[in-house]
Amino acid sequence: MKTRITELFGIEHPIIQGGMHFVGFAELAAAVSNAGGLGMITGLTQRSPEDLAKEIAKCNEMTDKPFGVNLTFLPTVSSPDYPGYIKAIIEGGVRIVETAGRSPEKYMPAMKEAGIKVIHKCTSVRHALKAQAIGCDAVSVDGFECGGHPGEDDIPNMILLPRAADELKIPFVASGGMADARSLVASLAMGAEGMNMGTRFIATQEAPVHQNVKDSIVAASELDTRLVMRSLRNTERVLVNPAVERLLAKEQELGKDLKFEDIIEEVAGVYPKIMKEGTMDAGAWSCGMVAGLINDIPTCDELISSIMSDADALIKERLSNFL
Repeated sequence: MKTRITELFGIEHPIIQGGMHFVGFAELAAAVSNAGGLGMITGLTQRSPEDLAKEIAKCNEMTDKPFGVNLTFLPTVSSPDYPGYIKAIIEGGVRIVETAGRSPEKYMPAMKEAGIKVIHKCTSVRHALKAQAIGCDAVSVDGFECGGHPGEDDIPNMILLPRAADELKIPFVASGGMADARSLVASLAMGAEGMNMGTRFIATQEAPVHQNVKDSIVAASELDTRLVMRSLRNTERVLVNPAVERLLAKEQELGKDLKFEDIIEEVAGVYPKIMKEGTMDAGAWSCGMVAGLINDIPTCDELISSIMSDADALIKERLSNFL
C-alpha cells in the first residue's frame, strides 16, 4: 500500500509505532521497522544524549530499515538537554523524528538542516495547522480515545480526522483507538495517510516490557481506562487500578485546590516499576480505550502482516460490494 506517508518515510506499510515511555526501546522499534512499519525509539526514556546515542546504535544493528526517534518537549523549568538529544539523533543517522508536547519550532532549523523529516503529534486541528506552518513534514492527529495525553478538547477521531483532512495540506496519520485493519481503512476513508499505534504495540512479543503489562492490556475492556489530572489541565488516559482510584479520589476531594504534589506518589517515577518489574498497581500508566480491541500478543510481523492483508480484503471485498 502506497500513501503519502509511506513515500515520505520510505516505509512499506503506513503504520507507525508511537513513542512510549519505557516501551520504545531499540528492540521494539527494530521489530516494527523490520515488519515494514516505522518503529520509534522514545528519546527521553534514555537518561542522557549519550544513552540515546547507544540505543540508536543498537537499533541500527538490529535493522537496516528506517526508524525514528520520539522527542517530547516538556513544559519544565529545567529542560532536558534537547540540543544534545538532537545531536545524538543526527550523528546516529536517524532521519525521522516524532515530536510531541510543546511546539518543536525552536529546534526545527537544526533538524531540517540535517535533512530530518519531522512528524508532530497534535490533539487539535489548530495545533496541526501550527505544526504545518513551522515546517513539519507530517502530523499525527491524536483523538480523544488515545492513551496518554489526549489534550483538553475531547474531540474523538470520527470528527477530528475529517476536520484535519479539511484543513491540512501536509499528510497526517490517525492516532488513538488504532488496532487493526478496520482502524486503518476507516482512517484512510477519513483522509489520513496511515495510522499510529501505541497500546496495540505494547501487546506484542517484542515489546520489552513485563508480561504482566501485556496480559493486563489483553484482559482489559474499552471500559477500563480513566482520565486523570483533568483539573490540572494535564489530562492523561490511563488503565484503571487501585493507584488510579486513589488519585481520582484525591481529585474529587480537593477539586480546584489539587496540586501536582498531592498526587506525586501515584504518577511520578512509576514507569520502571510497572514496565520493567510488572508491579501493575504501582501507579498510573498510559493506556488507550483500544485495549478493548486487543485480544492477543502477536509478533510485530504477524500483527502488521495481518493488518495489511485484512485491509486489502476489506477494501476489495466488503467495501466494493456496496458499489
